[in-house]
Amino acid sequence: MYIHQFYTNCLAQAAYYVESDREALIIDPLRDPEPYIEFARSRGASIKFILETHFHADFVSGHLDLAAATKAAIVFGPDATPSYPAYIAKDHERLRIGKTEIEILHTPGHTVESSCFLLYDEAKNPHAVFTGDTLFAGDVGRPDLLSGNLDAETLAAKLYDSIQKIKTLPDDVIVYPGHGAGSACGKNIGKETMTTIGEQKKKNYALQEIPREVFVSLVTNDQPAAPAYFFSDAKLNKSGYEPFEKVLSHGLHFVEAPEFDRMKREGLTILDTRDPEEFAKGFVPGSVNIGLEGDFAVWVGTLFSFGTKFLLVTEKGKEKESVTRLARIGFDHVEGILKGGMENWISGGRPADRIAQLSPMEFMQEAATGKYVVLDVRRKGEAEKKRLLHASNLPLAELKDKVHRLDPKENFILCCAGGYRSMIAASLLKAEGFDNVQNIAGGVSKILTEIPELIEMEE
Repeated sequence: MYIHQFYTNCLAQAAYYVESDREALIIDPLRDPEPYIEFARSRGASIKFILETHFHADFVSGHLDLAAATKAAIVFGPDATPSYPAYIAKDHERLRIGKTEIEILHTPGHTVESSCFLLYDEAKNPHAVFTGDTLFAGDVGRPDLLSGNLDAETLAAKLYDSIQKIKTLPDDVIVYPGHGAGSACGKNIGKETMTTIGEQKKKNYALQEIPREVFVSLVTNDQPAAPAYFFSDAKLNKSGYEPFEKVLSHGLHFVEAPEFDRMKREGLTILDTRDPEEFAKGFVPGSVNIGLEGDFAVWVGTLFSFGTKFLLVTEKGKEKESVTRLARIGFDHVEGILKGGMENWISGGRPADRIAQLSPMEFMQEAATGKYVVLDVRRKGEAEKKRLLHASNLPLAELKDKVHRLDPKENFILCCAGGYRSMIAASLLKAEGFDNVQNIAGGVSKILTEIPELIEMEE
């Protein structure tokens, strides 16, 4: 028996490969199927099943493309109602791969169809459970994505029962969750991408001996707002979507600078996926920077409407990755990529915009003049724990909706923890017609290193 975890940092998401006697199954694959096909091929195994723990909200699953390529059966747990052929397993039903079995455990709560998959070893002992978005390290799945017609409290009550079910598993059973820290599918997910039932009984608040009503209150209160694209992705995963290769082929459309400029003037959204440092040095006017080397998918899905048509500017060699990572969250409409990137744009004599990067010392000098509006775009809790002097807090997730409250004639300095989110914010302001925008390079982390007296720590 062999288990391999495919972990994608951008989405804080884990997919799994399980193999026995050259038969394999995949659990919760991402949209691009080739990595799973190639992995099975490298091990001389064939993919027999594709198991989906639920209809995912935070990414478009790869189950349909993977099934088409491998002829493997798609499997859901009870109460799943997909619009395409799939096997709907019964609670406690077992599937065989090679010399092992995997048992479907219906665990509604995150969604009505949510299920966990209990893997037995060759000696028929429980070995590992793949918990999807039902149980994480230190947390459980949020019940407020409103599965079907059920409200959050009703789903939370179902989740309580599901957790009692999982708690009956032996303490040494390995827990392989669907997400790690950073995912919006839980409010306080731990950094571990694997744990055990015993560890979670000790450390996870949701597995303690608490009354149902207390559990419901704990898991429904203080949930952060879910990105709007979550609801669109859940529908795609239930109803079906365009084949990945078709989306990729359409997106990898390279256009010369004059054509790119024409498409830009037609109102398409320019997304620049380069590193923020490179972006700041020169970018196509009106571009929004969301770098690939960060929480790319989450911020695209948070800041842009589903169905947005994009023009891309990328680092050389990152074109396919940019289109792929957009497709993973269902943003399928890349209409063109700037051929030759910014170098080609600038060499043709076209205008480029820039954003000044301030050192902590430069920030201190500028802010002291009182001529600047300093915006800290970290989350409220972050900003309260390490408060930046002279700054007002406006979380990045709220910026687009509140930008009309800001005066474009003011001078702005943007800051976040490390510079990634503040560059997104700075580029958004620029795209909205704010001319005087600067960014603090390295953010609060850099300030703490060089001029810590600019930060007030929460006691």
